[in-house]
Amino acid sequence: MLREQLLAPTPVDLRAFLMRALRTRDCLIQVGGLAEVSYHGRAASTAEVGSYLVMIKRDGSLQIHAPKGVKPMNWQPKTDEITAVLEEEQCVLLASRRSPMELVRVTFLDVQMAQALELNEEAGFLLTGSEAQMQETLAAHPELIEPGLRVLNRELLVESGGIDLYAQDAQGRFVVVELKRGRATQDAVSQLGRYVASVQRVVGTGVVRGILAAPSITGPARKSWKDGDWSLWK
Repeated sequence: MLREQLLAPTPVDLRAFLMRALRTRDCLIQVGGLAEVSYHGRAASTAEVGSYLVMIKRDGSLQIHAPKGVKPMNWQPKTDEITAVLEEEQCVLLASRRSPMELVRVTFLDVQMAQALELNEEAGFLLTGSEAQMQETLAAHPELIEPGLRVLNRELLVESGGIDLYAQDAQGRFVVVELKRGRATQDAVSQLGRYVASVQRVVGTGVVRGILAAPSITGPARKSWKDGDWSLWK
């Protein structure tokens, strides 16, 4: 499982390690230590210098965890390019995406550990827990909903409310995913329809799909579903 590990690496050694691991894209990368994190995109933010754990998965997704809390302090569900450079004798990780234009910049100041783990076997998946946990899990593994699906945003606000998962399918079509921990009712179908209509008005041309993720669906909701151009995932 452990492919490579560095303890207290120098900035030069850390950059070389990151470039080796990023080049293959077949391992889980973890870097822990003192760092400064900044984000530039739809907004701008900078996290104070502190101890963080940086994780880069095989699909290029990035997570930055603080010492407390389950949710990452910063994350990129999708990246178009990740690289490491040396600036002023420090190793800097740059993770960017083009649509929308976003950049996460991690300046490593004092790294205690860097390692690459080989996690090749993908076990089966059983969903339990709350709707919030359901959202977090499916955002991290959108392929469980549909192969080729990638999440663009979570809790996206539109005129009709907040979209659980805003995604794009393998054909490039925008997808609205509504999550229901319990049985989906007719209200859930109507709610999804309003979200799809809101997104359609914003994007204009092109098809906007809707996916209702729920363990089951009521009879009236199923009848409403047949009248719409949406998909059901359970």
